[in-house]
Amino acid sequence: MNNLQEWPEPIIRVQSLSESGLSMIPDRYVKPLSDRPIINRSESGNNEVDDDVNIPLIDLTGLTEGETGLPPTTMDRISSACREWGFFQVVNHGVSPSLMDGARETWRSFFHLPMEIKQSYANSPKTYEGYGSRLGIEKGAILDWSDYYFLHYLPFSLKDYNKWPASPDSCREVIDEYGKELVKLGGRIMKVLSVNLGLKEDRLQNAFGGDNLGACLRINFYPKCPQPDLTLGLSSHSDPGGLTILLPDHQVPGLQVRRDGRWITVKPAPHAFIVNIGDQVQVLSNANYKSVEHRVIVNSGMERVSLAFFYNPKSDIPIKPVEELVSEEKPALYPPMTFDEYRLFIRLNGPKGKSQVESLKSPRCTCD
Repeated sequence: MNNLQEWPEPIIRVQSLSESGLSMIPDRYVKPLSDRPIINRSESGNNEVDDDVNIPLIDLTGLTEGETGLPPTTMDRISSACREWGFFQVVNHGVSPSLMDGARETWRSFFHLPMEIKQSYANSPKTYEGYGSRLGIEKGAILDWSDYYFLHYLPFSLKDYNKWPASPDSCREVIDEYGKELVKLGGRIMKVLSVNLGLKEDRLQNAFGGDNLGACLRINFYPKCPQPDLTLGLSSHSDPGGLTILLPDHQVPGLQVRRDGRWITVKPAPHAFIVNIGDQVQVLSNANYKSVEHRVIVNSGMERVSLAFFYNPKSDIPIKPVEELVSEEKPALYPPMTFDEYRLFIRLNGPKGKSQVESLKSPRCTCD
C-alpha cells in the first residue's frame, strides 16, 4: 500500500496558478475528452445555465428537533427525490441565513489570506485535515481545478481546534456554530429518510451509531480558470459518507448532477442547502435510496466557494443493509464494511464516478 504520510508530488496551489495570469491551464489539469464539460458562456464570461430543469426544491417548514411534522405531500416529495434524484434542495430548514452567509464569507476571506498563512495549515494524505489541493495519491494523476480545506467536527476525539484556521478573526467560532446547527439539521433529515423507508424514525440514525456519529467539513475553493471547458473543479464522484449538506456559492452555479445520462447544472435557491444521499445511506437502504454522481464545473469570470458538510456513520461500525429492507425477493446487495475501511479505499483511489460503491455489490450475498 502507498505511504499515506506524503503526497506523491509537490503540491501546487490552484489559486496561485489562477492568480499568475496564465492563459492556458497546465496539462496536469486537462481532462480526457469524455470527461470535459460543455460550457455555454455569456459575453461576460459567466457560465450560462439552462432553466428547463433543476433538482427538487423542498420546504421543510414543520420539521423541528422533536417533530417530523411535515405534510404527507412533502414527505412524498423527499421520498421520490431520494429514490429518483439522490439530490434535493431544502429551504426553511432552521439554519439562520446570517450564519450561512457568515460561514461562506469567512471561508472566502481565508482563501484570500497570504499564502504563507494558508501554508501553515497544509495537509497530508494521512487524514486530509487542513489546506489541500488534491484528492487521491496516484502519481501523475490528472488533477482538479480547486483548493480546499478539510476538518473534523465529530467525534470530539478528532475535533482539533489547532487544525482549524485562527484567521480570519472569529473563524473558529463560526465553524463551531455552523457545525452545531448542521448536525441538528442532519439528524432531522435522517428521521424523515427513515420514516419514508417504512422504518422507525431513529432506525438509520442508530445504524450510524446514534449520537456517536462522525461529521466533517470540506470547504471548496474554485479559482477562476482560463479554460473551463478543458477541466473540472471536482471530478465525477458519489459521496462516500452518509448525507452531504452543501452550502453552495450564492452567486455562481457550478454543481452538476448526473441524471439519465446528462449533466444537470443545479441552480441554487436563496439560502437553500443542497442535500444529497451518500454511499453509506445507499448501503443501509439496500439501494432504495441512491447516491448519485456529481461533479463541479469552473468559471473563467468568477471564483466559487462552497461548504460541504458530511454527516457520517461512526467510523468503526460495520455498515450493511438494515434487516427490515432485506428479503428473499431483495437480498442484501452489500457486504458489511466499516466507514473507515471504505474511506481508506476512496482516499487511495480519488474520485471515480460511482465505481467505488458499485464495486462493493455482491448480488448473491445474504450478508448475515
